[in-house]
Amino acid sequence: MRTIKTPQGITLNYQDEGDKKSPVIILIMGLGAQMTVWPDSLYYGLVKKGFRVIRFDNRDTGLSTHLEHHTNPSLFKSWLSKRLPIRAKTPYLLDDMADDVLALMAALKIKKAHFVGASMGGMIAQLIAAQHKKKVLSLTTIMSSSSLPRLSAKSIGVFIKLAKLQPKNTSHDEAINYNIKLNQLIGSPAYPQTERALRLHATQIVKRSYNPNGYKRQLVAMAASKNRQHLIRKIKTPTLVIHGSDDVVIPLNAGKKTAALIKKAKLRVVPGMGHNFAPELMPKMTKWLTKHIKKAQRKHLNKKCKKQKQQQNAHIGITKK
Repeated sequence: MRTIKTPQGITLNYQDEGDKKSPVIILIMGLGAQMTVWPDSLYYGLVKKGFRVIRFDNRDTGLSTHLEHHTNPSLFKSWLSKRLPIRAKTPYLLDDMADDVLALMAALKIKKAHFVGASMGGMIAQLIAAQHKKKVLSLTTIMSSSSLPRLSAKSIGVFIKLAKLQPKNTSHDEAINYNIKLNQLIGSPAYPQTERALRLHATQIVKRSYNPNGYKRQLVAMAASKNRQHLIRKIKTPTLVIHGSDDVVIPLNAGKKTAALIKKAKLRVVPGMGHNFAPELMPKMTKWLTKHIKKAQRKHLNKKCKKQKQQQNAHIGITKK
């Protein structure tokens, strides 16, 4: 297990594969999800394409620091505080989670990287791309949003079902069953997974780590964070937005909005994809990411070469004088 400690005292568990001299891809996972939710086929597929790929557990997930010393925050109070002049206790915000990523880069001595974020991870990646432009070579957001999306009647129905399915106790068996039902509700209609496959995945996830309170704190961090749309307009880095046509958690319109806000962003709508990583789609997703990132890498190198030539020419001019 590899770990680093941030200046704020957060321990981050991470995996780092690929040639250390290769272009770096940092994968940022979503709400309550561990780094192992990134499919191995996608992760190692990108490594085979010649990248150095890093995935990690966000704070309050997996084997990274669980902030249990914080009281259980109220999602309702957090939502209300943005509409009324009242203050709600928030353990941390998405900006703090973005700082964790920057601390990871600093610890690994990575100056620039290509960022790929899923769901909440896409929101964190957007913040970094908007506020730390020199560190970002390209941006990809998958099933994400530029703000808290307006929920459709269908989405609200899904959340009501999820609330009813919440485990009544903290046993691993309850957590595994909940994870299975969750993925059946939000998964990709065109690429359904068998209950056996879902159970295997859920068992691996729960056995590795189970932190329901961390999920709640991350949810509050999302709700309490400021609208990012004014920041996202500032993003100039090559951007790819991938969104499923059948996403019931973050509707397709949210992905379209993100793409519209970012100059020259490319939108790829995936028919039949929901709010998950369907195994059948991973070869295609590996291909899409590889093409986007290699193009952005070439653009960066060309820009770097042009700058070096300009500096050389300027030096020659000064020498002649």
